[in-house]
Amino acid sequence: MKIIHIKGPVNVDELSSFLKQDLNRLFEERRQKAIQFDIEPKEQGVQITCPALYDSILFDIQAVNDNEIHIVKSEHYTDDVNVLTLEDIINNLLMKYPGRDDISYIEEES
Repeated sequence: MKIIHIKGPVNVDELSSFLKQDLNRLFEERRQKAIQFDIEPKEQGVQITCPALYDSILFDIQAVNDNEIHIVKSEHYTDDVNVLTLEDIINNLLMKYPGRDDISYIEEES
């Protein structure tokens, strides 16, 4: 799990809209494959799935304590090239979401 500590609150609907705006387009540009990922807002975060190719969620991005974003990657697809590409894109997008100046620090937990 990756934890991004930010200086302000996370709005789940805003985060979901932000990811929907660019995630699929960036994936298609990078992998040259038109795979559509579903980006669904949930109570405390956003889940990314692709039911056409994967049986379970790929990423669960949670807003925690108003100043943290937790990115949980499915343990089922750790070596999948599509998921690795998607992870890199999500990481880059989440650096832009609050803005680099609004990120306090980033940590990795296992």
